[in-house]
Amino acid sequence: MDTGNVLASLGVEGATAAAHALSLPAEAYGNDAQLEVMWAMKAYNHAEIYFNLISSVEPKFLKLTKSDEQIYTKFREAFPDLSIEVLDPDLLKSADAKEKWRPFCNQFEDVVEDFNYGTLLRLDCKKDYTEENTIFATRIQFYAIEIARNREGFNDVVHNANSKTKQLKKDES
Repeated sequence: MDTGNVLASLGVEGATAAAHALSLPAEAYGNDAQLEVMWAMKAYNHAEIYFNLISSVEPKFLKLTKSDEQIYTKFREAFPDLSIEVLDPDLLKSADAKEKWRPFCNQFEDVVEDFNYGTLLRLDCKKDYTEENTIFATRIQFYAIEIARNREGFNDVVHNANSKTKQLKKDES
C-alpha cells in the first residue's frame, strides 16, 4: 500500500481529521472500518520508519524515547529471562502474560506518550515486518523490547545486512 498517495488524497482537511480521529481514545468509536484503515496506515508507517532507522543507524546508538534507560531497566527487572531475539506471542498475549505485562505497562502511563496505543512488533528481530513476523503490541511493549534488542545487539543483524547490501551496490557502480 502506498500510504503517501493515500494520505495525499485526503487533502489537508482530511489528514487533519484523520490525525484528530487517531488521537481519540478507542472507547469513542465502534467498529469503524475507515478508522481501522487509518490506524493500520499509521501503524505501518511507524513500523516502516523504525525498520529503516535500524537499517541505517547502528542500533546501539539509537535513542527511541527520553526514557530509554528507565524503560530498559524496568523491562529487564520485570522480564529478566524473556528471550527477545525471537518472541513467543504467548509470552505477550496469553492471559497469564497480560497479567504480568499490565503493571509493567501501566507504570509508564505518565512517562511515555500514548504508552498503550497499538503498534506493530516483529517476532523475529532478524526479519522485516511481514504478516507472519508481526504482531500487535502496545507502544510501551514495542519500546521495551526494541530498546533491549538495540542495547543487547540483536538488531545489529538488520543493520549489518543493510550495510552489506549498500556496499555491494556501491562496489557494482
